[in-house]
Amino acid sequence: MKVEDLIHSRSEIFFITENQTVHDAARYLREKQVRSVGVLTPGGMLVGVVSQSDISDKVAAENKCPAWMRVSEIMTSHPIIVPPSAHLDECVRLMEKHGIYHLPVVDETETYRGMISAQDLLRLIASDEKARADMLESFLFLGR
Repeated sequence: MKVEDLIHSRSEIFFITENQTVHDAARYLREKQVRSVGVLTPGGMLVGVVSQSDISDKVAAENKCPAWMRVSEIMTSHPIIVPPSAHLDECVRLMEKHGIYHLPVVDETETYRGMISAQDLLRLIASDEKARADMLESFLFLGR
């Protein structure tokens, strides 16, 4: 399975701009119930990623005021990205290798297509394993 198979049915792409305040970013993450979003320039180019842990580690833990800080001050610049054509097992390897939980998806025209998370991958793997177990169970116990 590829990244595009996972993200194609999403109706909304979550992002913020680098000039927004950290307070705005925190409220957006809470409102959208996501843990990480892409950070875009006003022209729509991906320049970073900001997550709940960035806000907690770089703002709250340092006792800084989120209303006075810009997202550009705390975001992860030059994030590791994947194209929609990437295989999901490649995403798992990238996340494990770099100790990250989110990967921005950027296509060949450098358009931000959204984010995939470790939780997305775990949910998909668990669903696939359940389907395999159900199939095996029906095969083994069909005649009983």
